[in-house]
Amino acid sequence: MGERVVIGADFNGHVGEGNTGDEEVMGKFGVKERNLEGQMVVDFAKRMDMAVVNTYFQKREEHRVTYKSGGRRTQVDYILCRRGNLKEISDCKMVVGESVARQHRMVVCRMTLMVCKKKRSKIEIEKRTKWWKLKKEECCEKFRQKLRQALGGQVVLPDDWETTAEVIRETGRKVLGVSSGRRKEDKETWWWNEEVQDSIQRKRLAKKKWDMDRTEENRQEYKELQRRVKREVSKAKQKAYDELYTRLDTREGVKDLYRLARQRDQDGKDVQRVRIIKDRDGRVLTSEESVQRRWKEYFEELMNEENEREITEEETGVRARGSRAEDVEVLFGSDKIGQD
Repeated sequence: MGERVVIGADFNGHVGEGNTGDEEVMGKFGVKERNLEGQMVVDFAKRMDMAVVNTYFQKREEHRVTYKSGGRRTQVDYILCRRGNLKEISDCKMVVGESVARQHRMVVCRMTLMVCKKKRSKIEIEKRTKWWKLKKEECCEKFRQKLRQALGGQVVLPDDWETTAEVIRETGRKVLGVSSGRRKEDKETWWWNEEVQDSIQRKRLAKKKWDMDRTEENRQEYKELQRRVKREVSKAKQKAYDELYTRLDTREGVKDLYRLARQRDQDGKDVQRVRIIKDRDGRVLTSEESVQRRWKEYFEELMNEENEREITEEETGVRARGSRAEDVEVLFGSDKIGQD
């Protein structure tokens, strides 16, 4: 929707003055009468939902004529645009005294474009309960207490599992919280923790405070929080890497590593690649081995095919002379030709 189509050329036709019956594609301010070529321009504008811009602006005839040769003065050079973009054009005229080619005059069109800043859309995802917080002992204990209270102090779970599951989910949302439902794609946040989040929030507040009041004290506070955020991020990454290396030594970690490698391999493959192909007889091949075998045969034939070499005139003459000599030998014998 942000593209604009504008055509400017010598159409070698007269659309004529007036627009009776063609009000949707042209204005009233043409030159002289319409001819066959001009009617083709109007028909083209109708089919492509375009408009002849020159004819919408009332100018003196001197500023409408685009072609002058001897005593002939006419209009054959036009600018066309989409009908929906006519409101963006404020003027169109011919520049007197300037010529692009002999007999033709320059056509100028002024268009005003509004550049709108495109907002980056955020990817909405399902809000999830932060169950990973149960790894912390204090969160786990708090969750147990709240869950017992929600179940009325019962030690044994009720028989109705759907009701119990809903109570567990609701307690988890209240105690552990839920995600925001927004995800930034190209951001490495697998090491993110609450300390880093708090530090960044304080840094943002300090930045707003410094923007409102440019004092040295606010600037120093903001710079100090910047350095603190870098330290928190570095510690969070190191802690996450240590936990990852520790987990990789276990059996579950090895399984996760293989799963991650397979996923990366699938992500790196071209989803648009050719998975099926036909053989010589037109049968569809679906297995990977047969497809590879057919590609191999195709390229072997393509690279080893010998084309007929063009014969030059010189080679043609040599072959002709050789043929005549052979004919002489056949008719008279090779021994007689030298002796005589």
